[in-house]
Formats: sequence, C-alpha cells, structure tokens
Amino acid sequence: MTTPRSQQIDLAVTPYYHCVSRCVRRSFLCGEDAVSGRSYEHRRDWLEQRILKLANIYCIDICAYAVMTNHYHLVLHINRPKAQSLTDQQVIERWQQEHRLPLLLQRYIKRQCTCTAEFKRCQHIIQQWRERLCSLSWMMKELNFEIAVQANREDGCTGHFWEGRFKSQALLDEAALLAAMTYVDLNPVRAKMAKTPETSEYTSLKKRLDALEKNQPTPHNLYPFTGYEHQEQPDGIPFRLTDYIGWVDFAGRQIRADKRGWIDERQPTILTRLSLSQSEILKIIANLERRRCLWIGSTARLTSAKQFFNKTRIDGLRI
Repeated sequence: MTTPRSQQIDLAVTPYYHCVSRCVRRSFLCGEDAVSGRSYEHRRDWLEQRILKLANIYCIDICAYAVMTNHYHLVLHINRPKAQSLTDQQVIERWQQEHRLPLLLQRYIKRQCTCTAEFKRCQHIIQQWRERLCSLSWMMKELNFEIAVQANREDGCTGHFWEGRFKSQALLDEAALLAAMTYVDLNPVRAKMAKTPETSEYTSLKKRLDALEKNQPTPHNLYPFTGYEHQEQPDGIPFRLTDYIGWVDFAGRQIRADKRGWIDERQPTILTRLSLSQSEILKIIANLERRRCLWIGSTARLTSAKQFFNKTRIDGLRI
C-alpha cells in the first residue's frame, strides 16, 4: 500500500530528506544522446542554477546535490524555525520573487487596506506562504515545473517531462545523512562521468571545493558544515568539512571497483564519532537507492518512526 506524502515527510520525525526526480522521456535531461548526437549538456546548468535560486527563496537548505544525465539528486534540510522567524515583509519579498502578488497584497504593502476583513485576509495569505516556504513538495514542484517548461519549449513538444512526482527518503539520523550526502556527491564518479569528486561538475561538493580552494566561505546557497555538536552550535550540517572531504575520497576508492588507486588506511574522525565501521557505512551507501525505502536510520530511530505513525511495519533501511 502506498504511503501518503504526509507520512513520508514529517518534521516531527526528521528535517533531512534525500530526493530524486527522473526524466520520463527517452530524450535526455542532460548529457548527450548517442542516437541523435544532440547535446543536452546545457540543461545541467539550468537545473543547478534553479536549485541554487530556490535555495535563496525557500527555507529549505541544500546539503548536497548532483545533476546526472536523466535524473538529479538532492539532500535537503527543511528549516521550519527559519521560516517562522521571517517577518511578514520578508515572507512577501521571498514569495514575490517567483510569483505575482494578488492585488489585495499589493494594496497591503502600500498600506491601503480599508477594513479589518481585508487585513485579516492578507494575514491569512501570508501565513499560507510562510508554510509553503518550508514545504518540500512546493519547492520540488516549482523546481521541476520550470525545468519541464524550458525543456518542452526547446524540444518543441508537450506532455510530462518528469517520471511522476519526486521520490523521497527520510534520513532519520546523522549516519543516514552522511550516507545520503556521500552517495549523492559520488554519483558522477560511480557513473564514470568524472574520475574524482573535485572534477565532478554540477555537484555540491565541487562547488564547496572550488570555494575552499579560493579561500572563500561556503557558498550562501549551500547549507554550511558546522562541525561537532556543542553548546550554542550554529545552524548547519553536524560534521566538519575536512572530515567529510576525507571520507568521500575514502568511500569513492572503495565503491569504484574499476578504479585504480590505493585505499587510505586512515579512518575519518567522523566515523569514530558516529560509532560506525567502514563496512557498515559503505553498505548503506551501496543500498541507498537500490532499496526503494522511505526511511533510513538506526533500529531505534526506525522503531520510533514506526510508533510515531502507528504502523506495524515500515519500509526502512536499517543501519
């Protein structure tokens, strides 16, 4: 039985999710069609720019992304506290970047509301927008719709461009978050689109490494790494960037059976903190998409999610 979206995405369980959308037609989302010889590589830039633009509008943080030939991956953090902290004016400013404001809200901005009923109606609409700014479904819909319109216009056709709605997996703990981010950032390497993570174009890790090489801070469109948990920890991914980079390099050498190279014997600090063995985390990464599960986490977290949704069993990948 299909699990409703409301149970697949619930912030009371976790704010972290791995999402995938695939192209439905034989025509490529990106890359080059070997049959026609036509290149669609420019569409990868469309998608990356669209992802980063929406990250500035929505209160949904981008932990990792990778744009492939016929699909893309996202690891997202839904930041409801950020949405709740926005002023009404900030909500309006964010929403109108992608939408035309109704006349009533235009009057509200100019302080031209003539009665209490109009004012209350405006407040109701603003609250709806505030909820949508931290809605994963809304963000994914607007991401996919814009790309579909552009691709259909370029291909001179109509109809569905994406294979149904996006697929999502709830990441219940830090180990699941680490596995999903590693899986996404290594996708081009595993698909032989790039030899190393630092040469993998249109990925979040490439963008982070480029900024690091230029001694620049984390790109503002991406969720920053904040290190280990401590008191008054700033908002961000609970790993150190240097540890994550070392782990991705190590994991890439393990899962690429056809790639020549040596295995670094040093174990990243992050594994010690999560109390995971190398073989366990590698197994999670290998099965992340092969197993079409909706929840990923430890036995305790999966049991907690099962009890939360009052289910006798759930389709989960156990760490």
